[in-house]
Amino acid sequence: MTTKFRSLMLVMLAALLGACQTTPKEEWTSLFNGESLEGWEAMEHPESFKVEDGMIVCNGKRAHLFYTGGKHQGIFRNFELKALVKTEPGANSGIFIHSKKQEKGWPLKGYEVQVNNSYVGTGSFKELKKTGSLYGIRNVYYPTAEDNEWFEVLVRVVENQLVVFVDGKQVVDYIQPDDPYRPRNDKYKVLDRGQIALQAHDPGSKTYFKDIQIRELPEGEKKKVPVSKEWDQRITRLHMDNFPVVDLHVHLKGGLTIDQATHNSMKLGINYGIAPNCGLKFPVTDDESLYAYMDTVKGQPIFRGMQAEGREWVTLFSPEAIAQFDYVFTDAMTWTDDQGRRMRLWIPEEVFVDDEQHFMDQLVGKIEAIISQEPIDIYVNPTFLPAVIADKYDDLWTDERIDRLVNVLADNGVALEINSRLKLPSEKILRRAKEAGVKFTFGTNNVTPDFGHLDYSLEMAEKLGLSYQDMFLPKPEGEKPVQIKGLPDEITG
Repeated sequence: MTTKFRSLMLVMLAALLGACQTTPKEEWTSLFNGESLEGWEAMEHPESFKVEDGMIVCNGKRAHLFYTGGKHQGIFRNFELKALVKTEPGANSGIFIHSKKQEKGWPLKGYEVQVNNSYVGTGSFKELKKTGSLYGIRNVYYPTAEDNEWFEVLVRVVENQLVVFVDGKQVVDYIQPDDPYRPRNDKYKVLDRGQIALQAHDPGSKTYFKDIQIRELPEGEKKKVPVSKEWDQRITRLHMDNFPVVDLHVHLKGGLTIDQATHNSMKLGINYGIAPNCGLKFPVTDDESLYAYMDTVKGQPIFRGMQAEGREWVTLFSPEAIAQFDYVFTDAMTWTDDQGRRMRLWIPEEVFVDDEQHFMDQLVGKIEAIISQEPIDIYVNPTFLPAVIADKYDDLWTDERIDRLVNVLADNGVALEINSRLKLPSEKILRRAKEAGVKFTFGTNNVTPDFGHLDYSLEMAEKLGLSYQDMFLPKPEGEKPVQIKGLPDEITG
């Protein structure tokens, strides 16, 4: 082997070894010294920011505090940013990334990671977006943190991907397309490079930040967008409109795991509510099994729902245990007829229809009893008819029967599910419900891990012109139906 060849081989080996090694990450760098706002610049109302006991306190008229220090004068591209945050009740704040200083107003450039655990909005506007939301782009509608407690927000940006973690749980995984949907002044809400800023929202909002650190990351490859251009535009438009795209009727069935569900949720931009079946001879059948289930989903990035099965469910659980769930739903698919025959309407051999009109009268009566007496939030699988009479749906759901259904929903404040898998209820029934002021939810009631994109739900929402104000979201502690209504001794009717 010649000396020249040996030298060439050594160079190639060194290059190969270098390629196999990952580029080391930078060390974490503090952006806040805990004593002053050195390196930060407040815009519009500087008095809305102060330092107390090693914390940045954001409280006062609208203002934004931009980081302008460090070797890049506050300009960052690929990085991890983390901070400890605490909110007082009613607080609203945010962490902006890839932003730019401006004299006044809400920052036009970059993205805001929302900080909001209990702020509900002002006037006619109801703020639904919770802590961890990529504001107006990929919203989180379920609670991720609590007021008066410190929690960590971590944001990672690499090229066209932005992820958000709240207390170690990932809640956003957004991959930005090359030409994202951004109307009007939102055209600057894109990943690029820019400054970090903290928000003081209003005088009634008080938020604390400390231990603010950043770690620069090397360049990476752009990620492939996991959804179609059409879906990305559709879902982004809905998120910008504050419309809660939430599937509250998801089951861990057909091999679906909670990790798969949350991954799918972040990929599609659809929040999920996952519900076990709770009732006689179901996986959750008493308080002990209910609390055991709740331990398995504690801290998961989902809503926690309860599907109440059969009419005897009200005798199996205590009000305190039921209130652990974010919401409760049931259907009218399991009941006993006037001859003592127990029916499950989705199983043909367990359905007894001796006379179609008499059956429908019994069914509507059962629906009225369930909705008026059981402490539920949502009526699901709505207006379902067994296979033997399903083809007569429009004839059997007469105007009089529709009125009875809509009235009992409206009178009891129970939401009506728009079920995408079953494509129920009909547009006619949904229109009547909207006219009566009934709230709506989206649901799938999946039986496999592949449960789609809520196509029927979104189609009906568009046809009816539904806004976020028409949609149900779980009620806060103390206002849940079981806490207001209690449990009946028995279901009559």
